Amino acid sequence: MSGTSVRPRVQLPATARPAPDRLLFVNAAQVVTCDGPARARRGAELRDLGILAGAAVAVEGGLVSAVGPRDALERAHPEAARIDCRGMVLMPGLVDSHTHALFGKPRHEEQELRAGGLDYMEIAARGGGIHASVRDLRARGEDELVALALPRLARIASHGTTTLEIKSGYGLTLDDELKMLRAIRTLAATVPLRLVPTWLGAHEIPLERRGTAAAREAYLALLEHEMLRAVVGERLAVFADIFCEPGVYTVDESRRILRAAAAAGLRLKLHADELKPAGGAELAAELGAVSADHLGAVSDAGVRALAASPTVATLLPHTLFFLGKPSQAPARALIDAGAAIALASDFNPGTSPTINFPLVLTLAVSQLRLSVSEAVLAATVNGAAALGLAQDVGRIAVGASADLALFEMDDVRELPYWSGDRRCRGSWARGKPCHQYELGVP
Repeated sequence: MSGTSVRPRVQLPATARPAPDRLLFVNAAQVVTCDGPARARRGAELRDLGILAGAAVAVEGGLVSAVGPRDALERAHPEAARIDCRGMVLMPGLVDSHTHALFGKPRHEEQELRAGGLDYMEIAARGGGIHASVRDLRARGEDELVALALPRLARIASHGTTTLEIKSGYGLTLDDELKMLRAIRTLAATVPLRLVPTWLGAHEIPLERRGTAAAREAYLALLEHEMLRAVVGERLAVFADIFCEPGVYTVDESRRILRAAAAAGLRLKLHADELKPAGGAELAAELGAVSADHLGAVSDAGVRALAASPTVATLLPHTLFFLGKPSQAPARALIDAGAAIALASDFNPGTSPTINFPLVLTLAVSQLRLSVSEAVLAATVNGAAALGLAQDVGRIAVGASADLALFEMDDVRELPYWSGDRRCRGSWARGKPCHQYELGVP
């Protein structure tokens, strides 16, 4: 397909628009199944995308019921509503396992400050960064946060993402953290996207708690006891996360909060070794965290620890790109050591303001030196593994959730090639449409 080719607009059958119980996806140039073990892939497993030609995909009750030759599936499913893929690429919906998608205003002024020479920690020390988003969010109500997030989620789905983790962490008080998590719960009940909530009350030490060691300890105690108890009591989160980084939370503080969260029944994630090697990756492996995220400055010891553990190394190349950093996380070293890697957007208002997950794949190939197969698997089944969802999400396989994305291209290798272009023409979660896009409609 050339960059200027125009296909007929995607015309879904009228019976398909209400997302009926039975669907049959036909006429795809490629069905990229990502099939294989329902877990994070490592090493040589990252080379096989499971690409099928002449295949169809049957969906029933929100699950994939069959994958196979089109003629056979059409005979077997005469009652299903047809989705004509028009020679495009059908693949699992993208799984974005690390975002801060619930926030108020953007922080565009910080980009200019960085261009003028200030770094991330200097901006934070001046009350910018996370603290700016905290001040803004505390002034907004839950309903307003939901209203702000809804159009963002629609744009995210329009790029092929069907599963999205969303963190709290811009509240940093009991009431404001609960407000964020309740808003995420409302969004999850409103949109077809699959949303996964993470409690990140330990995103920063709030400015009002920074005056003395006693004030800092009081906030740690609030996290460990009152806030955690409330989050678990209302079943507002699946994961607990913490920003383990010099100048934020120490390894010992992180271990303390995460152990308490695990004892309360939450699964664990870490912001680890983003800007400096601080032992975050090693702590993630020690605690059996589901993922260690960022890893832009992970040490050799951290690489070895992740490779020897089930923890998924989630890489966020757009963040370091947007911050203007000269280097990225050592993706090739992680893969060569045997670690499982995932990709995520880190969508947030300060350091990664992108809803375009295919752009993250572009950076993974051009900056992290991943192959297309490695990048796609890192953004699908391995992203699902970073959320504990690999049994259900990230593959086109019988019994898996019908979370699918349709891209206007002839070959999956075009996905990271068309840098920044929106090629998604439809996405579905649990067989229900998240995004229905027709050519020529902005």
